[in-house]
This record gives sequence, C-alpha cells and structure tokens, in this order.
Amino acid sequence: MTLREVLHAHIPTLTAESTVRDAVDKMDIYQFPGLVVVDDQERPIAVLTEGDLSRAVLGRGSVVQLTEEIAVSFASKDPVTASPDLEISEALHLMLSRGLTLLPVEDQGRLYGVVLRVDLMQAMLIDAQPG
Repeated sequence: MTLREVLHAHIPTLTAESTVRDAVDKMDIYQFPGLVVVDDQERPIAVLTEGDLSRAVLGRGSVVQLTEEIAVSFASKDPVTASPDLEISEALHLMLSRGLTLLPVEDQGRLYGVVLRVDLMQAMLIDAQPG
C-alpha cells in the first residue's frame, strides 16, 4: 500500500503571509494537528504543528500576544516530504525516525496531500487483517 492510497488530499494550507490566528482557526475547523505552508506555486516550504504553536505560546506567555504574528516564523522550514508512491511502512519509519507528526506528500514539486502517523498505523493494521 502506498501513500497515494491513504493520504488526505483536500487539506487546508497556509501561505507565507498567514498569521498565527489563521493557523489556529484552520487547525480547529479542520481538526488537523499541523498545516503545510506553501509558496505561490503550491510547493511545501514549512510545516507548522500544534507543538510549534504551543512552544511559541510558552515563550510568549499568551496565545493572544501571537495572534497577528506570521505563522511561518514558528514553523519547521524545508520540510521532509515524500512521494505518493512511497510504501506506507517506509513512510512510517521515516516519520518515526525523524520525529514527524505530519508528512507532506509532494508530486512533481507540488503539495499533493499529507499523512499523519496515525493514518499510516491504521492503514497497516487494516492491511494486515486476514481477508
């Protein structure tokens, strides 16, 4: 089974101009623990997770103080990405070894979707069931 079969294709993204408020709103509305920041050609340039935002809040003392800050300033730049044809077991190993919660999937240089660790674990469990 490959990432193409399990990824989230219709996902919210952020731009380099998005604020922390934009990020928190999208994470809440879409119930996603992280978002990909894309450039004007839909290339992934960073990943912003709940953990990144939590560390920023801890440093500032209040999420309200961060509301208008540019979200990408708290994100991990140059994210690790994967091909949609990568096997899910390889993707899970990559994510676990790098400490990633969200893996952008890129096809022909553009964001194609994302996977979460739990997506890969669930797919592996379903795939392992006797059929």
